[in-house]
Amino acid sequence: MQKGLEGERRSGRHVLFVYGSLLAGEANHAMLTGARFLGDATTAPAFELADLGPYPALVRGGATAVAGELYAVTAEHLRRLDAFEGHPHLYQRGGVQIEGGRSAQSYFMDPVRAQGYPRIASGRWRDRAVISRWSYST
Repeated sequence: MQKGLEGERRSGRHVLFVYGSLLAGEANHAMLTGARFLGDATTAPAFELADLGPYPALVRGGATAVAGELYAVTAEHLRRLDAFEGHPHLYQRGGVQIEGGRSAQSYFMDPVRAQGYPRIASGRWRDRAVISRWSYST
């Protein structure tokens, strides 16, 4: 995959690491329509994954390797995603180290903003606990 990442960069595309609602099969994956899937990936163990309810936040400064996917995206994708992610106010886009020494762009949340939210210890968004808001009585 290393060769593929460098080829994407040379072609003017950006390599983006996604880890939550942008993953294939998740609610906001359509934002990546037209992007090229490069494969599954895991970050270096230097993060926390906060569970904000309908979506997660990648937070720097932990010891968790976060699982996700890599996509080759255009500058137009990044413009749309920056607006969608609230960059630079809610999330900030920046570099992330991927296992094996590779790098990509991703969206991070400031650790102060992510305080008080539960962490997903496995680093996998799809492992989050699903808690129903509805209570049923018999």
